[in-house]
Amino acid sequence: MKIESRLFVFLVPFFLVVALSYGLLSDWEPVGSVGLLLLVGLVAMIGSYLVVTGKRMDPRPEDDPYGEIEQGAGEQGVYAPWSWWPLAIASGAAICFLGLAVGWWVFGIGVVVSILALVGWVFEFSRGQHAH
Repeated sequence: MKIESRLFVFLVPFFLVVALSYGLLSDWEPVGSVGLLLLVGLVAMIGSYLVVTGKRMDPRPEDDPYGEIEQGAGEQGVYAPWSWWPLAIASGAAICFLGLAVGWWVFGIGVVVSILALVGWVFEFSRGQHAH
């Protein structure tokens, strides 16, 4: 994860310079200035997460300059290709975004749909008391 973490960590000062330059040249126009400063925070959060995660993980084949393609073979994680829950979460997010334009009552419906879909996705592989 060294490459990914370096990419995001090195982008933080770049976006900070861009945000400050934009703010100074636009007399701190509120939407763009705040958006760019939030972008700096987002990139910093992702970069710090990747740095911390990279320290806890064993080196991957991508991190080895002499790594071979065969080293990356095998299981890559748990993924259910038959799951419909990501579509339900995306629908809830779409309803929430629609609610920002139409009305807060639509946003509330989107929040409910999103929470139900998230709970369904989390308990999809549950084999205990709440199995379905």
